[in-house]
Amino acid sequence: MKPSIASRPSVTPVTRRGAESGVVCLVGFMGAGKTSVGKLLSRRLGWPFEDLDDRIEAREGHSIAKIFRDSGEAEFRRAEHAALRELLSEAGDAAKIVALGGGAFAQPENLTLLEKSGASVVFLDGTPEELFRRCELQAISRPLRRDPVQFRDLYEQRRPSYMAAAWRVDTNGKDLETVAAEVAGSLGLQP
Repeated sequence: MKPSIASRPSVTPVTRRGAESGVVCLVGFMGAGKTSVGKLLSRRLGWPFEDLDDRIEAREGHSIAKIFRDSGEAEFRRAEHAALRELLSEAGDAAKIVALGGGAFAQPENLTLLEKSGASVVFLDGTPEELFRRCELQAISRPLRRDPVQFRDLYEQRRPSYMAAAWRVDTNGKDLETVAAEVAGSLGLQP
């Protein structure tokens, strides 16, 4: 019997080998590089890439910011869960790299979906200071990024959930290529 995501050690060394299924989900806080690293992994491995936020926007017909503004976080989380369920059911055992939104892995119902799917979950970690700095450099609307204090508080609230991932890769001070190589190596997915 495969151990549950929640019962595995909170941090598994990046030298661990053997992905559990073809779906690799990148999780972590805002600015961790989930989308950027996911796109690099996609090119490196020749696997398709999908950003869950893009699927949500396509399904809902609105931007993430608009969903938050007009319908609130609870409605966004409902749409996020439905999109993740759809994505995982479509993927089956096919190889795919998926970037989840910053709060997706902190939702228990999403954790359950990922666990049942057998997806390999990789936590891209970083300090809140570095993650906030990266977010400031991007022209992306992030409804839950306000000020550094609120950002750190939300990071600290979510981090225990992220630590339930099977793999953790520290992104601090590393370029995207290095992080992508470490993720691929930790999963034994060298091209």
